[in-house]
Amino acid sequence: MTITAFLVNSFTAEGAGGNPAGVVLNADNLSDTEKLKIAKEVGFSETAFVEQDHEVDFAVSFFTTTEEVDFCGHATLAVFATLYDQGILNAGNYTQRTKAGLLGVTIAEDGQITMEQALPNYLGNLAYGDFVNLLGLCETTFAETGLPIDVITTGLPDIIIAVPNGYLDKINIDEVALSEFCQQHNVIGVHAFELCEEQSELTASCRNFAPLVGIPEESATGSASGALACYLSKHVFVQQENHFKFEQGRAMGCSSHISASVYSNEQGVYKVLVGGYATHLGTQDIVIPISNNT
Repeated sequence: MTITAFLVNSFTAEGAGGNPAGVVLNADNLSDTEKLKIAKEVGFSETAFVEQDHEVDFAVSFFTTTEEVDFCGHATLAVFATLYDQGILNAGNYTQRTKAGLLGVTIAEDGQITMEQALPNYLGNLAYGDFVNLLGLCETTFAETGLPIDVITTGLPDIIIAVPNGYLDKINIDEVALSEFCQQHNVIGVHAFELCEEQSELTASCRNFAPLVGIPEESATGSASGALACYLSKHVFVQQENHFKFEQGRAMGCSSHISASVYSNEQGVYKVLVGGYATHLGTQDIVIPISNNT
């Protein structure tokens, strides 16, 4: 059986940079074992598999090269950019079923994809000292920001940690130790950021590390960008409506741009949106044995 995977760069900045994801359409008859094999063959941080759904537009599952994860922002963007590019969908509003819940997706006429994320769940705080050996920076450096280290999920639980301006590129992770720490704390990884100058069009520059799920570092992370947007709305820009633009991937030579919006009222956050553009790279054919499940 030959499976075609679309190869897509998500969150590109004027067609460059971005984070690659695989997209497999018509994946209804694929087993989880087959999906994992395909994800390994594609070799990107995530590959998304699109299936029919009787209640919403599509069901989408996400696999890294090591396991299934509940949600992936950049792979979601890749899915809907592919469906739009292939003429399967027109500009408009859609709903995908994921293990993180039913989430809305909007396709604009110019191809921009905006994804609804799960409402934030604030899972607690961690100490600066926990990260000295994990990220290669001293405790006083983290403390200099005056900002807490929070665990937040808008689909996947991430550690959100601020560093002073000029220190983001100095982070040097211990992959083994960070994987063990994330496993102990039931999180996917670390999303580190430094705030940009007020006159910049960017709100923050970011780096994301998730070696626990086979991603030492990636150049654009949609789920963590939603969590970061909620973090900033809680601790830095305390107002009912916030619109952010994040840069990620600079240290990898693959700068990406991610937009994020958070809407709040007296009861708390009621909408989280993350968006961006995608660039199609081509396709890859993968041959897998025919499963007894098909």
